[in-house]
Amino acid sequence: MKNWSGVCQVAAVYVGTVIGAGFATGREIVEFFTRFGFWGLLSILIAGCLFMILGSKIMLLSIDIKAGSFEQLNEYLFGKRLAHIMNLLLLAMLVGVCAVMLAGAEALFAKQLNVPRFTGMLITAFLGLVVMAAGIKGLFIINVIVVPMMIAFNAAILFHVVPAGDVNLWLQIEDAGNGWFAVLSGISYAGFNLALAQAVLVPLAAEINDKKTVKWGGILGGAFLTILLISGHICLSGLRDPGVFEIPMAVIVRESAGSLYFIYILMIYGEIFTTLIGNTYGLERQLHQYFQVNSMWIVLFLLLVVCLISLVKYGKLLGILYPLFGYLSFAFLLLLLIKPAKGSA
Repeated sequence: MKNWSGVCQVAAVYVGTVIGAGFATGREIVEFFTRFGFWGLLSILIAGCLFMILGSKIMLLSIDIKAGSFEQLNEYLFGKRLAHIMNLLLLAMLVGVCAVMLAGAEALFAKQLNVPRFTGMLITAFLGLVVMAAGIKGLFIINVIVVPMMIAFNAAILFHVVPAGDVNLWLQIEDAGNGWFAVLSGISYAGFNLALAQAVLVPLAAEINDKKTVKWGGILGGAFLTILLISGHICLSGLRDPGVFEIPMAVIVRESAGSLYFIYILMIYGEIFTTLIGNTYGLERQLHQYFQVNSMWIVLFLLLVVCLISLVKYGKLLGILYPLFGYLSFAFLLLLLIKPAKGSA
């Protein structure tokens, strides 16, 4: 592989786009994996395989069919008529998730830093505007900085938690019926995130236009996502009932690695921010095909819209949008699995 730098950049953008507020707080991992105990680990491995295989396939297909936005990829997968429905749905999904990220940023600033309401949202929207002014370079720079720090932090937490806590709960095998629910949960999680990630991965592949780079970037990114999910799952298994906590990972950090708590807050913010700018980039690339105006006007409009939507309480948004989007993404996942690629890298 000649271009490992490009591979790592693609992997970083992929990871940064998928991991957001729900992952950083531990809520996503608990809801989709940890509550199933040992079956949750198997579910993570299934989701990880889908991330590695299908993340790469999205980008390879995009290069094959010369897709510049998720609309063109969905036309290939669903046909023109159904693609219109899927594209509208995906637009709504992306705007909703951006709103969740901004609501999460507002909650983080208000609860952890005791600043006035809306401050976190406005600061995050402003920083997003600054980064998006640099286009895809800004996307690369932020993710290349944040994602390695995120991986290192998760490794540090795991190092503190394993000797200190009862993490054997993740090895407990419960009722076999939970295994089937865990499998469906892992597939749902992968489908939801891949459906959203296509908004970034498709224009990213078009920009790079190199099959080897995007193929290995997708595989590496999927592998990192799997490792992060497993480490989070093991850490959260140290809590007897992680589902009762609004931010279960914060409880883990405070109890086992209190000295890292402020860094943890920064990591939550970094994960929120990378998801926000990734999805905003994908939305901007799509809307730019409809409205031939300066990209920054589109970005400004998008950020204003998601700021308004984010006024809904963060927890409520997360609870309603994420499960709904997960099940609606099954069709996308199935078609992506069965549609043949025109060629391999």
